[in-house]
Amino acid sequence: MGWTGCGNGELLRLAVDHGFGVIVTVDQGFEYQQNVHDLPIPVVIMIAGRSRLQELRPLVANVIAVVSSHLELRIYRVVS
Repeated sequence: MGWTGCGNGELLRLAVDHGFGVIVTVDQGFEYQQNVHDLPIPVVIMIAGRSRLQELRPLVANVIAVVSSHLELRIYRVVS
């Protein structure tokens, strides 16, 4: 999509402009870099020891459960 190198604020705007309903990230600093009261869409942060696929994979079922629910404009944390 050509979004490499975009900052979090710009990513949020691009996601909304392209019809995304939620952002899923492993960036644990995200909530400290954004004003959570101004989020245009919900954000899910996957929190594992490392952001390697084998450590994130066990979180996928919980991420699916979160994004399948009624989401408010806030940050959700899915922890291993």
